Amino acid sequence: MIEQEFDAIVVGAGMSGNAAAYTMASQGLTVLQLERGEYPGSKNVQGAIMYADMLEQIIPDFRDDAPLERHLVEQRFWVMDDTSHTGMQYRSDDFNEAKPNRYTIIRAQFDKWFSRKVRQAGATVLCETTVTELVRSASGKVIGVRTDRAGGPIYADVVVLAEGVNGLLGTRAGLRKMPKPESVALAVKEMHFLPDEVIEQRFGLQGDEGCVIEAAGTISRSMAGLAFLYTNKESISLGIGCLVSDFAQTMESPYVLLDNFKNHPSIRPLIAGSEVKEYSAHLIPEGGYKAIPQLFGDGWVAVGDAAQLNNAIHREGSNLAMTSGRIAGEAIIEIKGRNQPMIRRNLALYKTMLDKSFVVKDLMKYKDMPALIHTNSRNFFMTYPQLMSQAAQNFMRVDGTPKIEKEKATTAAFIRARSRWGLISDVVRLALAWR
Repeated sequence: MIEQEFDAIVVGAGMSGNAAAYTMASQGLTVLQLERGEYPGSKNVQGAIMYADMLEQIIPDFRDDAPLERHLVEQRFWVMDDTSHTGMQYRSDDFNEAKPNRYTIIRAQFDKWFSRKVRQAGATVLCETTVTELVRSASGKVIGVRTDRAGGPIYADVVVLAEGVNGLLGTRAGLRKMPKPESVALAVKEMHFLPDEVIEQRFGLQGDEGCVIEAAGTISRSMAGLAFLYTNKESISLGIGCLVSDFAQTMESPYVLLDNFKNHPSIRPLIAGSEVKEYSAHLIPEGGYKAIPQLFGDGWVAVGDAAQLNNAIHREGSNLAMTSGRIAGEAIIEIKGRNQPMIRRNLALYKTMLDKSFVVKDLMKYKDMPALIHTNSRNFFMTYPQLMSQAAQNFMRVDGTPKIEKEKATTAAFIRARSRWGLISDVVRLALAWR
C-alpha cells in the first residue's frame, strides 16, 4: 500500500482528527490521515454548532472561506410538556460582531473543507480506507496500522485515534473499554429545507443571523435527553437524543421521539412547509469526566469523541474535539522537537497539556452532574416540566377562581407528584453538582 514511514498516522477525519492532522502537518511533520468514509464528512449529514475561538487557534483566517451557515445571536432554552413550553432566551446585538463567536455549520460541508486545509498543509489523506488493527512492536509499542487495502502495514512514530465514540480500533487493541450504554447517547436528526427568507421571518433574523433552540422535558418520555433546533441558511437542523441505556430499558423508538418533537405545538409552526431531505443517527459521549478513558500510551494518543471528551451539561462537543486534536498535535510536535521517542512517558505531555486547558477543567467541574441527572431522569424530564407548566397555566389563566385557591392547587400538585423534601433534595443536589 504505502512504504513510507510517517511521523504520525491519524485515524479519522472528523473535527478532532482534522485538528490533529492539520496542526502537525502545518509544522512540517509527515502525516497520514485515514478515513473510512467516501470523503471526510460523508457520515455526517447533520448540522452542528462550531465554536470560532477554538478553530481560530488552528486556522486563524478560517472565516475567509469556511462553509459557515449562520452566526448565532439568540439562544432559547425550553422546558416542555406535551402541549406547552416554559422558556428563557438570550439575544444580543453584541453577537453581530466582526468575528462572531459561534456559527451553525453543516458537517458534511465543513468536514470536507477542513480536510482540504489538511491536504494543503502537506498531509496525505486517504478515504475509503478502514484501519483494521494497530501494529505493535515486540515490546508492545504501537508502531503503525493495518488497513483493508492491499499491502502490508503502514508505520509511524505515533498513531492518533480520532475514530469516534464507537470506534472499534482502540477497544480491539485493548487500549480502552467499549463505552457503557449509560455513558453514550443516540441522537437522531433531520434536515428541513426552507427558503432563507422564511427562516429569517419565523425566527426574527436578519442576514446571516442565527438562532438555536434547546429543549428538554416530556418529549424524551422520562429519559435523560435533549432536543434541539439549529437555523442554517436554507435549512433547519432538528433532532433529539437520549441515553442508549434508557432506549434499551424503555424500548422507546428514537424515530417516534423525533416525530413527536417535530409535531409539538411549539415546534410545528417553525418547520411548517419544509422539505425533509436528510436523516441521520449519531452516537455522542455523555459520561463526562468520569468516563474519560486512558488518553495515551506507548505510541498512541486518543482525541475527541474517542476520548469521551464531550461536555453534555453545556452541550459542547466540537470545541473539545478541535482543542484535544490541536493539543495532541502540539504535544507530538514538542516531543519530536526534543528527538524523544513516542513512548508512554513522553506522550504523557498530551494529558498534562489537556489538563491545563478548559477541556478537562470544565469536565471536572461538572463531574457529578451527568450521574445526578441520569439517576433522577424521571423527575427532571417528566415530573418537574409538568409541574412548571401547571404552575404557569394556573398563574396566567384568569377564570374567576380566587388566587389563593390556585396557589393551593399548585402547591398540592407539587406535593402529590413528589414530597416537598424530595423536590428540595433534588434542587440542592443539582446546585451542589453545578457548583
